[in-house]
Amino acid sequence: MGHQIAMLSALGGFETVLQDVQEPALKKAEEKLHGILDKWVGKGRLSDDQKAAAFSRLQFTTDIGAAANADLIIEAVVEKLDVKKEVFSKLEAIAPEHAIFATNSSTIVNSLLADVTNRPDKFVNMHFFFPPLVMDCVEVVMSDTTSEETAQIAMDVCKQMNRTAVLLKKEISGFVANRILGALQREAVYLYENGIADFKDIDIICRKALNHPIGPFELMDLSGIDVGYFVMQQRYKETGNPEDKPFACIEEKVKQGHLGRKTGKGWYDYSGEGVKR
Repeated sequence: MGHQIAMLSALGGFETVLQDVQEPALKKAEEKLHGILDKWVGKGRLSDDQKAAAFSRLQFTTDIGAAANADLIIEAVVEKLDVKKEVFSKLEAIAPEHAIFATNSSTIVNSLLADVTNRPDKFVNMHFFFPPLVMDCVEVVMSDTTSEETAQIAMDVCKQMNRTAVLLKKEISGFVANRILGALQREAVYLYENGIADFKDIDIICRKALNHPIGPFELMDLSGIDVGYFVMQQRYKETGNPEDKPFACIEEKVKQGHLGRKTGKGWYDYSGEGVKR
């Protein structure tokens, strides 16, 4: 998520810094971005000069101190509340007072993070969808303390990035898209765990009968099964509702390290060419 959001920013004309704690992750991110933009150039979506200009505006660093010169910081770390709080606590000590803090969290509302900073009025959700360089939507979410100015700047930045932003003026865990997707996923897993249908057949029905581009189990593999697992864990912590607990089959996948496309195996096997269904 982070490297593609950074490239959206660079393509939008912003001087951008992509920071990660691991140098190999930055190298991999740079390689992936070159691969994506090379394909765009090959298809005529982007010129060589535009690609070069975007990369000239994008820096890669392991130094979180780069935040000292930032006007807007978008966090895209693992979907765990304590990790995000630790990151923003560090950023609070580094970033200038005027800087806006945005979390790309797909579930965690910004009011749960703002208390580790002194700028709750400058805190907002900017939820990009995966993969950001393809998906044309951003959920911008305000808390009770997010200022109108902060929300408007976030909306303007999305526009500059050539992304359609939708403003939600009231917080709710999961926002809009993931609450709807979550309901679909819960029913799909219920049908699978109760032996009503195999996960492959459920995906087929969703694709063929409902005209979904991919089925719910394919989507879990694409997004990362661990990401969904962490989201369910966080939701359960917030609500205490047993229905929000991670599903047994999802927990099993995480324990096995079968996290989807990124590990080569999830619900489907990606170790060979294509998807083995």
